[in-house]
Amino acid sequence: MEITLRAVEDEDLTVFHRQMTDPEAARMAAFGPEDPHDPQAFAAYWQRLRDSSDVLRTVLADGTVAGSAAVYGVAGEREVTYWIDRAYWGRGVATAALRALLAQVPERPLYARAAADNGASLRVLEKCGFREAARARGYANARGREIEEVVLVLPAS
Repeated sequence: MEITLRAVEDEDLTVFHRQMTDPEAARMAAFGPEDPHDPQAFAAYWQRLRDSSDVLRTVLADGTVAGSAAVYGVAGEREVTYWIDRAYWGRGVATAALRALLAQVPERPLYARAAADNGASLRVLEKCGFREAARARGYANARGREIEEVVLVLPAS
C-alpha cells in the first residue's frame, strides 16, 4: 500500500468528520474536538486549523483518504497529531504517515501526547523515534473525563 501526504482539501473534511465521529476510534484516541458531532463546530475547528501556520496534511492510502496528520503549536513546543480511519488500523498506515510528516517538518524537538491506554498509538510514536518524557492528566472529550496521558518527545538529533 502506498502512503502519501498532501494538503488538506475541502472534500476531505467530510471524510475527517466521519472518522472523528466513529465511536470506537474516538474512544481510542480520547482527545479530539470538543463536539465533533456538531457539523458547524467541526467545520469551524478545521477552518481555524487551516487558517493557522500549522502543517496539516491529508493521509492517502493508495490514493484514498485514510486520515489526517499535522504539526501544530508554537515554536519549541510544537506537537504532532494524526487520525487514521479505523479501516486502516493495524496495517502500518499511521507509522508510514507519521514518518512522511516528520520528513516534511525537520524542526526538532517535536512533542506528542497519547492516552496512556492507547498502546497502538504509543507504538507508532516510538517506531518514529519519540520517547516518553512525562505522564500527565488531561480531559479527554471523547471519554468525558480526565485520563492519564503520555507526553513524548522527538529530540533534536
